[in-house]
Amino acid sequence: MGQSFRHKRPTPPTKSPAEVAELVRRMRDGQEKGINYRERSLKVNGWICARCAREFELANLHLLTVHHKDGNHQNNPADGSNWENLCSYCHDDQHSRGLLGEYLTNGH
Repeated sequence: MGQSFRHKRPTPPTKSPAEVAELVRRMRDGQEKGINYRERSLKVNGWICARCAREFELANLHLLTVHHKDGNHQNNPADGSNWENLCSYCHDDQHSRGLLGEYLTNGH
């Protein structure tokens, strides 16, 4: 039979039980970069879009996203001051406005 052209899935690195336990502990404590900031933002800011005020329920909560006000996804303060919850439509609109502004200011 001929050679397969399917991509092979990379094998994840093996971690020791102690490394796994430490990772789980840091995730629970919210110390791992970017871990749980969505859940924390939903708790701090509620299940509502900050732009259009659409309210969400568990069935459609996946449409509510977290926008980083300063654009830095690594800036996740515990008080949530860099986050605002936006529905997927408002989030797309927010980022499109920035792109359009850059395009227009560059003389195009």
